Formats: sequence, C-alpha cells, structure tokens
Amino acid sequence: MSRRPAILIVNLLLCLLLRSEAAAFSVGSRAILRSLGDTEKKVEVDHAVELNATNFDAVLRDTPATYAVVEFFANWCPACRNYKPQYEKVARLFNGPNAAHPGIILMTRVDCALKINTNLCDKFSVGHYPMLLWGSPSKFVAGSWEPNQEKKEIRALEDWQTADGLLTWINKQTSRSYGLDDEKFENEQLPSNISDPGQIARAVYDVEEATTTAFDIILDHKMIKSETRASLIRFLQVLVAHHPSRRCRKGSAKVLVNFDDFSPSHMQSADKQEVVNNNGKGGLGNFPICGKEVPRGYWIFCRGSKNDTRGFSCGLWVLLHSLSVRIDDGESQFTFTAVCDFIHNFFVCEECRQHFYQMCSSVTSPFNKTRDFALWLWSTHNQVNERLMKLEASLKTGDPKFPKIIWPPKQLCSSCYRSHHHGDMKFRQIDWDQDEVFKFLTNYYGNTLVSLYKDREFLRNDGIDGALEDLVVSTNAVVVPVGAALAIALASCAFGALACYWRSQQKNRKPRRSWN
Repeated sequence: MSRRPAILIVNLLLCLLLRSEAAAFSVGSRAILRSLGDTEKKVEVDHAVELNATNFDAVLRDTPATYAVVEFFANWCPACRNYKPQYEKVARLFNGPNAAHPGIILMTRVDCALKINTNLCDKFSVGHYPMLLWGSPSKFVAGSWEPNQEKKEIRALEDWQTADGLLTWINKQTSRSYGLDDEKFENEQLPSNISDPGQIARAVYDVEEATTTAFDIILDHKMIKSETRASLIRFLQVLVAHHPSRRCRKGSAKVLVNFDDFSPSHMQSADKQEVVNNNGKGGLGNFPICGKEVPRGYWIFCRGSKNDTRGFSCGLWVLLHSLSVRIDDGESQFTFTAVCDFIHNFFVCEECRQHFYQMCSSVTSPFNKTRDFALWLWSTHNQVNERLMKLEASLKTGDPKFPKIIWPPKQLCSSCYRSHHHGDMKFRQIDWDQDEVFKFLTNYYGNTLVSLYKDREFLRNDGIDGALEDLVVSTNAVVVPVGAALAIALASCAFGALACYWRSQQKNRKPRRSWN
C-alpha cells in the first residue's frame, strides 16, 4: 500500500471519530455545561434561621439576642423569593459563627405556606407576603400580634424592601451604625462591656461556650487516667452545684450520674488507662454538657476586636469567678481543690497551666470561707493580668480595644481603692479595701449576672428546675424566701435519695469482663 492512500484512510477515520463525538456532545451539551457550571457555583448558606411551629418558641426563648426579626413568607410567592437575597444580606451580619455582629439580632423566617405553620401565622395576623415583625425574642414566645393593638411590644417593620432600607431601619431602633460591608471583627465600634449590665447578663452564654469548649479539649487531647479521674469528678460536682447556667448544671449532673458507665472504677489499675470514648456508645461525647446547640461558635461578652483575642480564656475566668461567689463557706476548700486540679490536669496551654498551678501550690492554709477563696481567685487573676500586660506590651500581641487591666477599675468600684493613685500602679502596690472588693465581686459575678439574666426572660419558667435553681446560693448575695428554701430542701432530699439508690445499684452490679 502506498503512503498517500494510508494517510487518506487515517484522515477519514479521524473525521468519522470527531463527527461522532461532536454529535454526542451536541446531544448532551446542556447537561455537560450544567454540570460544569455546578462545579464552579458557590454553595450559598442561608443565614436567616428557618423556624416552624414546633421550634418557634424554643429558639426565640433560648437565643442570647436582644432583638428578633421574623419574616413571614410563602414559598410559592415570587416577591418573597426575590426578597430573600436582600434579607440574607442583613441576616449574615447577625447570624452564624462568622457574623460581624453576633448575639444582637436574631434574623428568622417562617414559611406560612406549610400547613404546620398555619396557626402560627394566624396568631401574628399575617395578611400579606412577605411580612416582617420586630421585637424582643421573649415577646414572640407564646405571643401574638394585631395590626392595631395599642401596646406594640411587637412592631411591623417599615422600609424593609431592600437590604439598605432594612438595615437603616434596624440602625434607628438600636441607635447603631451597622453597614452591609461589615466583616467579622471589622468596622465595629465595640462598646465598653465591663460596665454595661446588659453585657454582664450575656456573659452566661459565654460561660456556656467556655464550659463546652473545656470538655471538648478534654475529649480531643486527654485520656481520663486513674489519677485525673477524681479531679474531673470533683469539678463536675462543683458545676452541678454552682454553675450559673441551668443547662450546664443539668448536663453536668447527667455526666456525673453516668460517669461509671464510660469510666468504670473497677477498671482502674496501674497498667490500664481509662479513656473517655467520644465516639463509642455511652461515651462522654454523647452527653452535651450545656445543650445540643452549644457551642454556638461565637462570643458575646468575651468577644475581642480581633479573631485571635479573648474568647475561651475570658469565658473560663468569668466561670471561675462566678463559681467562687456562689459557693457556701463549707465548700470553699473543696472548690479550690477542684479548680486547681482541673486546670493542672486538663488545661492545654502549658505555660498558663504551670503558672496557675504554682499559685495554687503556694497556698499554705485551707480556705474556710467563701470570701477567702473569692479574694484569692481575684488576686490570682490580677497577677496573671499583670504578667500578661508586660508580655503583650513588648510583643504587641494584646487586644488594643481590650487591654489587660487591674480588676476592678476605679470606674466600677471606687470604694475598692482606699487611696487614689496616679499613673500605672502594680496590683500589689494598690491599697485595696478587700471587704469592698468582695462586695463588688459578689454583685458583679453573682447578683447582677443572675438577676439581669432572669429579668431579660432568658430563662424558662420551670419552677425549681429553672428560676429557683438560678438564685445565688452565696449567703452574702441574696436571702432565699422561705417557700423557695423549702422547695430547694425537698428537691435536695429527693436527689439525695435517688443518689443513694443509684450508688446501691452500682455496688450490686456484676463486674464486667471488658469495657470499650
């Protein structure tokens, strides 16, 4: 065969092949282009929280936000679909872990086209779509709305048709200047939260975040060995008795009661290490310490002006101070030991852990009173702040909007200072009135936090399980009414009887051959 016919044959085959591929591509071209487009398309996440009749009250009751916006819409409504991107532009500023201004406004949506929401939409007199209502979250819980009602605790929004209009309306109601271009920790004038009582009340949510984060750290980095098991149990006992959050007390109690199930005491030996299994059946990971929705992924009271400042460490200090003023005199030494051992065994910042435990080891006599332990923790915190002030100043790693300070400042407690000093003074050089300091700590981390937390209706009205449990237990903080004292006593007796029964059942259990 000559060379030229061979080339012609090859070209003919190539033409036929290309033609068949072109035909195949033309048939499925739309599908191919669509799939290519899908790979490049960014997945958009809704920031507005979808609510329905089953979770409406619960979400609005438990939110830390001061205000709420509820958009009532219908999924078949073209105007609602067109408005959603405008609503989402504003919702992303306030909702989610990457929100620029978290914990202030809860942006929600309710689909009135769903039958499950018919009665809910009727309660709020939804007569057109979309319709937006504004108010305190607690006012929406088991609430209703009429267009012409005199007492307008819930109000219909005006000028909400665009994202700019909606945000301008919100700014007028909150006296703020939020912008659509705001990013996390950027372009925000953070208020001075150390003196704002409302911010103190919100600290309960940061305490929940810190408590959950602490137990996440234990699961991620620590094995519960025989020598650390006791320290964890002691710390859980303190949380059950004195945690400022009802939810964290409940969760800690469940873990404490079921502790032997995932860390059986009969397995303790020199050659075996007990590991709290986060994934296995009965593991600690199956017990949400402060509720299923915690952690929420953001901080409120302990939020810094930059991503890498404040947060967990601040929340942990607030928790410890809150515990120190809520205990009874007879529990001060036990709480001191529980806190010191917990930090020593489970805190993952090595330098911080060593410094804190050194200060614990320097204590030579036991604490017999709540006042003594609270003042020791206050003194310890100030010594840590004083050390970090120097480090952050030299390395420029501090938060410029929240610099370390000696606590409390004169603006909050002038009576805590016996004499007025000028310039930068070291903590040990200040002439403190420790009686006044203890009063301040009790009010700030006890009365103010708990009372405002209840006044804002962040707690459920669950009788003993709710409001009564959140009374400050320190004898220096509040006088418990006789009725409440009787109820608490009865509840304590019931819990004691249950605990005794549970312990007896534990002793009667047959030894297990193995444990996973």
